[in-house]
Amino acid sequence: MSTLGHNFNEVASESVRRKADAPNYPPPFSIRFTFEERARLDEARGRKALAAYIREVLFSKDAYPRKKPGNSPVKDTEALGRVLGALGASRLSSNLNQLAKAVNTGSLPVTPETEADLVAACEEVRAIRNDLLRALGKSPGVSP
Repeated sequence: MSTLGHNFNEVASESVRRKADAPNYPPPFSIRFTFEERARLDEARGRKALAAYIREVLFSKDAYPRKKPGNSPVKDTEALGRVLGALGASRLSSNLNQLAKAVNTGSLPVTPETEADLVAACEEVRAIRNDLLRALGKSPGVSP
């Protein structure tokens, strides 16, 4: 068996073991609403998750939250705001698309200035990535 096949089998069997160790939950319940009913629910729930709101309405004080309070992946909302602001203000996706098109058509001359611009763009993307990881409570690690 190849190394790749062996590694795949190891990962797959680990995934099966993790699923066996996971807690069993009852199957989910599905319900359809009219557009008007869903709009009323969305307005009433505010920023709460729809399932949490429905559980709270049905079971009031006896509602058991599925997640622990404060278990949000966002650890630093200020950093997240900086990232979202930077992404919104940037023309990153448009510029990357234009660069890819120019490379594919052979019309992008690779000059020292072009290379410097690309390196600077990569540094900016790396900074945004690191801010986003910090906002999510992750360590950015060492960038190559």
